[in-house]
Amino acid sequence: MTGAPVLEFRGVNTHYGPVHVLKDVDLVVNAGEIVCLLGGNASGKTTTLKAVLGMVIPSSGDVLLDGEVVSQWPTSQRVERGVSMVPENRRLFKRMTVKENLEIGSYLRDDKENLEADLERIFTLFPRVKERLAQKAGTLSGGEQQMVAVGRALMARPKVLLMDEPSMGLAPVLVAQNFEIIQQINEAGTTVFVVEQNANMALSIADRGYVLQTGQIVLSDTAQGLLANPEMRTAYLGEVD
Repeated sequence: MTGAPVLEFRGVNTHYGPVHVLKDVDLVVNAGEIVCLLGGNASGKTTTLKAVLGMVIPSSGDVLLDGEVVSQWPTSQRVERGVSMVPENRRLFKRMTVKENLEIGSYLRDDKENLEADLERIFTLFPRVKERLAQKAGTLSGGEQQMVAVGRALMARPKVLLMDEPSMGLAPVLVAQNFEIIQQINEAGTTVFVVEQNANMALSIADRGYVLQTGQIVLSDTAQGLLANPEMRTAYLGEVD
């Protein structure tokens, strides 16, 4: 069951100096959905996430959270409003312990009395994280680091969880487990916006998807519709009729 839009782009354009990166991008992520943004390298996917977080300010158009224009808001204000991200390559603080990395995720929260309960939820999702609490994050395997990165993002109690290339650098069996966990997080009530190159895997769990090509949305449909689209299959799923 999906609800009102949590995240929207309305005609968003972005520039890096003279380079026009995002070009009139419109997208909507409704409460309760998993929505994926697909595209190859240099398509504008990372810039889209940076625009959500406030690390890139649109040169025109609007970014909205819960129906409110936030295009000029700083990143910290957007995080307080309920945006949290699992970055590409995890980006943990490697010299800090697993527990310290998780606690960083709750830094902007006022309800400190609920943190222990949220930690327990993360341990239910990732029992191995509980076993590694005192360990330095940099000593973990890639799969374990991904678990900690997801846990850290969940400690912010996000309304919308952004995931940047969650399959990157992981063995195929870990990729499958990772996407199963994304589904569990969504089923527990968190809206998810996934940026991913692995189109088959992303569409296998998503409700809807957008395809970005050189900064423009070129396809938009339900996940099943995209999987069945011949243009999509040839360009992004590695199939040629």
